[in-house]
Amino acid sequence: MRVLLVEDDPMIGAAAHAALKAASYAADWVRNGQSALDTLACQHYDLVLLDLGLPGKDGMAVLRAVRASGNEVPLLIITARDGLDERIEGLDNGADDYVPKPFEMSELLARMRAVMRRKGGSAAPVLSNGVLTLDPATRQASSGELTAQLSNREFALLQALMRRPGAILSRSELEERIYGWGEEVESNAVEFLIHALRKKFGAGAIKNVRGVGWMVDKSI
Repeated sequence: MRVLLVEDDPMIGAAAHAALKAASYAADWVRNGQSALDTLACQHYDLVLLDLGLPGKDGMAVLRAVRASGNEVPLLIITARDGLDERIEGLDNGADDYVPKPFEMSELLARMRAVMRRKGGSAAPVLSNGVLTLDPATRQASSGELTAQLSNREFALLQALMRRPGAILSRSELEERIYGWGEEVESNAVEFLIHALRKKFGAGAIKNVRGVGWMVDKSI
């Protein structure tokens, strides 16, 4: 899953960026409001983490501009501004959650998962299509009696497929959800990861549509 982190504080940004990557997110980091808008205009993201106290265009202005453009990307405000009026303003302007600083990264990750579940129209904590089940909190996947702990990139790839069962995702779409900016895209990485997942859960767990991409079956 690809996440945009908008944070100008170098220490907080570096720590959050590292934690997101460790949690299997393809995370990109920008440091001001205009860069956030420019990035969102040309790159798809599954979720945005937005600070309010940004240089130049502040976070609330960014939020209003994102929603005014019709972009419905899940968005969490992360900020030291924790007054009631500001929390209400942020939520009323279209934020999906409001997380005051300082925060524990484990709580932020849980709030991100909760927002993604709500946006996806499901309250269930796990993703399932009736054959495969994936738990984003533990990064464990199961099929029948088989359960396996996934590597970061195995999890990122399988999560991308499980979030859209029945949809065919191309190599480039999967790579976008595995790699952030500046990370070298390894040759045949997608095929290698799919091969590893098929070894764990069977050849039919992930289907190849020749010349197009890969998919998991819709829920049954």
